[in-house]
Amino acid sequence: MYEWFIGWRYTRRQRGTRGRNAFVSFISLVSMLGLMLGVAVLIVVLSVMNGFQDELRHRILGVASHIEVTAQSGMLEEWPAVLDRVRRHPEVLGAAPFIQEQAMVSGNGRVQGVGVRGIEPSLERGVAQFADYLRAGSLEALQPHSYGIVLGTDLARRLAVGLGDEVTLIAPTATATLAGVMPRVRAFRVVGLFESGMYEYDSGLVLVHLRDAQALYRYGEAVSGVRLKVRDLFAAPAVVRQLAPTLPAGLWLRDWTQTHANFFRAVQLEKTMMTLILFLIVAVAAFNIVSTLVMAVQDKTADIAILRTLGASPASIMGIFVVQGTTIGVLGLAAGLALGLTIAHHLDVVVPALEHLTGATLWNKEIYFLSELPSKVLAADVLRVLTGSFVLTLLATLYPSWRASRLQPAEALRHE
Repeated sequence: MYEWFIGWRYTRRQRGTRGRNAFVSFISLVSMLGLMLGVAVLIVVLSVMNGFQDELRHRILGVASHIEVTAQSGMLEEWPAVLDRVRRHPEVLGAAPFIQEQAMVSGNGRVQGVGVRGIEPSLERGVAQFADYLRAGSLEALQPHSYGIVLGTDLARRLAVGLGDEVTLIAPTATATLAGVMPRVRAFRVVGLFESGMYEYDSGLVLVHLRDAQALYRYGEAVSGVRLKVRDLFAAPAVVRQLAPTLPAGLWLRDWTQTHANFFRAVQLEKTMMTLILFLIVAVAAFNIVSTLVMAVQDKTADIAILRTLGASPASIMGIFVVQGTTIGVLGLAAGLALGLTIAHHLDVVVPALEHLTGATLWNKEIYFLSELPSKVLAADVLRVLTGSFVLTLLATLYPSWRASRLQPAEALRHE
């Protein structure tokens, strides 16, 4: 076991070391710091990507739906029968009719394009989380033919309106008048404000009662479709396959993995590419150990020759430098793990502090859709990072250690 003792002794910087010894110790420290930073950055970035993906999924599906049933014609006439049929499926927790259209909303001389969603408040609670996102007012204030409207907080701020104020919806549906064809215009009273944390929805979605939407867009008794919430959102594709044969022909069923497929694929691809790039950074830091050990072997030539003369085997010499390189790697990995987990768990403090120090905006909700930088540390990701980094470190020690084991004592002592 003397290999462990000597390897650890070579790793530590001894007091009074000067010249080449001090430089080798400095290179060892730099290699250790490189590994620490590489591992820490990799853990933080993966945690942010996990949190970003999880938070987006949660917030998008809190406003959107797990499954949508729509008609090919764009208007679903027999929606009560469809609603009754889908509710019988054991995995369906809730179902609600909806109307989805576009409009321009005007308030205080300001105009904004929005998506208009007609809902039945009593049923909407079963498929979406608007009740949890409300910051003022209530969904129950949306009564048929009362022409109330619920706005996102960012949209209300842009229009400079609040509870009780009036806004005007301008629908693209045309109405023939004596003056010609005119868009349909209707005044609505603000009865609620919601904040989902998704800038896309908070700035571009309004809710009205289903009956009001039917009147504004001339749907009659029809709706755009039926929205479903299932017990396990990852089982949504299987539920679609099970429901399809039980519903009338001419209906389209789409689950959230289809309606937001490109978005989530892009996030997953970005996570994969970021992981690969950062692993290359860790690899560069790990292979710095090669230069560290090469210099250590050159510096300890006389020590190697003496050990060989005293009977140390080539395997023992190789083991000494493997221990030295691995020790550098393990210390770097441990420090990187501690630093990475600390930052990942305190991003809500770190990001504002960096913004305050630099004066720059590091997280813009208008660009990233989320109002806060999320983070979610997964044990599996941390384990993969540590395992991959340790393997790279171990591989980096093999060649210099093998070269040290091949050193001949007589050749080494000739120049001493």
